Amino acid sequence: MSLVDPFQLGPLRAPSRVVFGPHETNLAWGRAIGERHVAYYERRAAGGTGVIVVEEAAVLANDWAYERSPLATEAGPGWSAVAAACHRHGTLVIAALGHSGGQGSSAYSQQPMWAPSRVPEVNTREVPKSMEPADIEELVAAFVDSARLAVESGCDGVEINVGQFSLLRQFLSGLTNQRGDEWADRPALARRVLTEVRAAVGPEHVVGLRLSCDELAPWAGIVPEAGAELAAELAAHVDYVTVVRGAIFSTAATRPDGHVDPGFNLDLAGQVRSAVREAHGDRVAVIAQGSIVDVGQAEWALDDGRCDGVEMTRAQIADAELVAKLRAGTPERIRPCILCNQTCMVRDARNPIVTCVVDPRTGHELDDTDLAAIRVATPVTVVGGGVAGLEAARVAAEAGSDVTLIDAASQPGGMLRTAAAGAGRHRLAVFVDWLDAECRRLGVRIESGRTVSSADLAGAPAVVVATGSVVAPLSVPSTRAAVVMTAPEVLDGAKLPAGPVLVWDPIGGPIAVSVAERLAAEARAVTFVTPDNIVGNELSRSGDLAPANARLQQAGVVLERRTILRSVKKGVAEVEDRFSGERRNLKAAVVVDCGHRLPAEDLYAELAASGTLVVRAGDSVAPRTVLEAVREGRLSVAALAGAARASDGVPMPVASH
Repeated sequence: MSLVDPFQLGPLRAPSRVVFGPHETNLAWGRAIGERHVAYYERRAAGGTGVIVVEEAAVLANDWAYERSPLATEAGPGWSAVAAACHRHGTLVIAALGHSGGQGSSAYSQQPMWAPSRVPEVNTREVPKSMEPADIEELVAAFVDSARLAVESGCDGVEINVGQFSLLRQFLSGLTNQRGDEWADRPALARRVLTEVRAAVGPEHVVGLRLSCDELAPWAGIVPEAGAELAAELAAHVDYVTVVRGAIFSTAATRPDGHVDPGFNLDLAGQVRSAVREAHGDRVAVIAQGSIVDVGQAEWALDDGRCDGVEMTRAQIADAELVAKLRAGTPERIRPCILCNQTCMVRDARNPIVTCVVDPRTGHELDDTDLAAIRVATPVTVVGGGVAGLEAARVAAEAGSDVTLIDAASQPGGMLRTAAAGAGRHRLAVFVDWLDAECRRLGVRIESGRTVSSADLAGAPAVVVATGSVVAPLSVPSTRAAVVMTAPEVLDGAKLPAGPVLVWDPIGGPIAVSVAERLAAEARAVTFVTPDNIVGNELSRSGDLAPANARLQQAGVVLERRTILRSVKKGVAEVEDRFSGERRNLKAAVVVDCGHRLPAEDLYAELAASGTLVVRAGDSVAPRTVLEAVREGRLSVAALAGAARASDGVPMPVASH
């Protein structure tokens, strides 16, 4: 089997075995699926994906898990528009339906959460209402009505969520179902919903099941052996089963970051497929899920019989044309997913729109510039070979410009290549390698190991400055004998003096955590100092907050929370308790400063003052994340083109963006 082969889902045939699975997007208008959804999904359909499972719609209004959560009763017109747009490319469109139950939120609905039993929600500690018979009847009817509406709106079928965020799974599990009535038969509710939905949509439409087959809580939850049996039982009512893992205590496990190897669910999927095949032959397809972001691994999973289709959701958030590039015989050109979870996990109070650090156009298909139409005839010089510079060079070359990239380092990649040396962050280098390869394919001249001044660039028709950032001075006093190093120095392999290491993290992101993990793996004694109440405070948005704290403690790192660094002397660091003001000394042969950096902006200022046509991008504007570096690298080319047009070909300075 090949990823680009068609495959059967019940009565219908998908044009490829690649699935774009359901995920939160925050693209909704209110609780309706809108035109941003349409553009987002159609771009993936045009790129060759076989099946699109639209963002899950809640079947009842009392399930309002996040602010822009779609609601089935408001989704009809949106489903119709998505189906019409994607059907033009042959892609099947499936409407995901569910109810979060006790894993939802009462903040938006102002109603009690529903659950099989009064098991408090793990994050909020809120106690849900134990569902009464009338509630259960209302829920079943809502699933049926929602499924009927979805297919009447043009969808090819529905997928019923019995996965990690699911009321139906809560009925399946001993973790959350402690009832003594007829619903103590744990599969009974899921079985009834699937049976009635199947009857409502008819045999001409697809019915899918998203099932958590391992709750990662063996003391009372669903374990893989039981999950395979459940899948075989419930598969009697569906055309496909998508195998996921996770539950009330392990929701992050379904979508971990780069600390967990890709394809982590493939053994589980294979176990489920064997059980489903034994019970139903090849009538029911099994779809694998679980950080499958590399086409080689996906092809292997098909060839090895682990699954019939592969859900490659994050991979297609990163590259909407994944299947098209595979069909064209150019898999090396697929933009890689780096499993960072930085901007594609959006269920938080900020309501960010789904996007991707390696493709900022994702999620912004209606408002972001499509650079394919831009033409830049002027030769372009890019200074700086980090992510912003590489992306600027790549886009300028695609726009028809003759491009030279000059980089002071011996190898392109900048700070992202450095960050890739941190624990669990090795996939960051995959993106840098892709950018480098694309630039070379497009004919960009890359001059590594070369430093240039504004005088060297005199007469250059157009310049993009992407010189990155520089070290900021340590924010506290230190003596001359004190040993203070920066996070990049450590990650680049600088030799540290013998003795205990203190990692100072005033930011709360992934950098200090990865440094501490790397040093602990080298058998160094590490103390981690943070002013926050919890280590890695900002990691909650990427799902790595609890896992990071667990990893650090398991590695023996001493965690000093609510603590401020006050001074550094030889062999010792003075710290202060944030709340009590008490000061004490900690042994530290070296302090690793993981604080903020400053923009390297001198070259840009000199060029702008000289009248050179110049823009800047990335950390040279302000040190931020890879997302801003990529976005500004792309848009710098559009800015150059616009400036050249505005001046009718006469060079003029352009404000940075």
